[in-house]
This record gives sequence, C-alpha cells and structure tokens, in this order.
Amino acid sequence: MPRYELEGQVAIVTGAGRGIGRAIARRLAREGCRVTVADLDEATAAVVAAEINQEGGESQALAVDVTSKEAADGMVRRTTDRWGSLNILVNNAGIGAVATLLDTDEATWDAMMNVNAKGVLLCSQAAARQMIEQGNGGRIINNASGAGKIAPGKAVPLGAYAASKHAVVAVTKQMGLELAEHGILVNCVCAGIVDTPMWDLIDREIATMQGVPVGSVKEQAVAGVPLGRIQQPEDVANVVAFLASDDASYMAGQTYNVSGGLLPY
Repeated sequence: MPRYELEGQVAIVTGAGRGIGRAIARRLAREGCRVTVADLDEATAAVVAAEINQEGGESQALAVDVTSKEAADGMVRRTTDRWGSLNILVNNAGIGAVATLLDTDEATWDAMMNVNAKGVLLCSQAAARQMIEQGNGGRIINNASGAGKIAPGKAVPLGAYAASKHAVVAVTKQMGLELAEHGILVNCVCAGIVDTPMWDLIDREIATMQGVPVGSVKEQAVAGVPLGRIQQPEDVANVVAFLASDDASYMAGQTYNVSGGLLPY
C-alpha cells in the first residue's frame, strides 16, 4: 500500500534496470508515480517497466546514456511528451571499479567521473530546467553511496569510485542551494553494503586480488554493519520515496545516510 501522496506525479529513475534503481522505480510506481525507467541497457529497463505495468502501474523504458547531454535532454523531453510534466528525478546510474589509486588508469578515472558525476550534473540540469519552466517545484534525489562520505579504505580499493561519489555530494549541496528558490529540493542518499550485482563484482575482484574465497570480502563488510544484516535495495528505495514526498518538503541540499549505522557522519 502507498505511504505517501505521490499519485499522478511523474518520475525518472536512471540506472533503473537492476539493483537499487529497479527497487526505486518499483517503489515510486507503487506510490502512484508514472515512471520512466532509464538505463544504458534498454533490455533490462524494459523488464522493469513490464514489472511495473503488470503490477498496475504506468511506466516506459528508455535507453539512456547519462554521460550525453543530448541523451539527458531527450530523456526529459520524451518523459514530458508522454505525461506532460516531470516532478521527480532520481539520479541512480553509476558504475564501479576496483583498483588502488596508484594503479588507477586514466580510462578508469574518466569513466567513473563521466557516469557517476557528470551524469548526475547533465540529468539534473535537464530536469531542473523543465521543473523551473513548469513553476511547481520538484525533487532531485541523488544516489551518492557511503563512498561519497568516507574513503572505503585499503581493504576496499575503490578510490576513483569514492572520488566520483564525493563529487555527487558536492553537486547535491551546491545545486540544492541554487534551486531552493524554485521549490526544487535536491538531496542525496548514502547507502552502505547493498546486496546488488555491483557488490558481487567488488567482492569477486577484491577476493581475487587478496587470494581469499569469493564471498568472504562481502561477508566481512557485512559483519561490520551495526544492524547485523546486508542492506537490501528496498531499504534505499524507502528513503527515496520519503524524500520525494511532501513529508520532506523542508529538506534541501542534504545527504542522508541509509547504511544500517555503518557511516559515522
């Protein structure tokens, strides 16, 4: 059952073909939103859109490269062409790479920054311009990750990823201040150890680097979570739904930890 008054609102969720993005898209649809399921992989986006439609929601799947201004603008245009407006943007698209900063090559660094940081900027610009034109405010919610708050550390070499997610936090804070006068509230969520394909990848690559069994890296990470369990994508989606609602109408430019107590600040 819906918890918030989001009936009839229009949302875009990037990177929504799997994992956290899928959970967010489905949750917003259950809240009554019409949802554009955007992903670089159109096939996975189509699966999620079909799931939403089969559950009685309304959605469309779009293939979107968030690193392209043309694609970001087109995503917003195709959404408003179909439903007439845009109320919520969730910047969730992201990629990861396991490497120490000393071993990080230019291609890896550029990929992290292009998808995780520039993608947030381009999609937010496109959405914000539409929301300003509408004149009714809106919500931009960024998935910044716990790596946007603290360095993952020597045992989890995700330096370039962390740098890109710290950039997301900075963009959130600055854009939150710039857009508040338009009633557009920009906030972000910082998740912890989430049970997603990305963490499976991190686990496999670090296990290979360290010569330990696959699964042991993630197991050790989860052991440090105060709540004592791995985070589910739905745990993140719950907070995104709240930030999209009127209950969060006095929150702007903030980062919210959704980490089971893992993040210290």
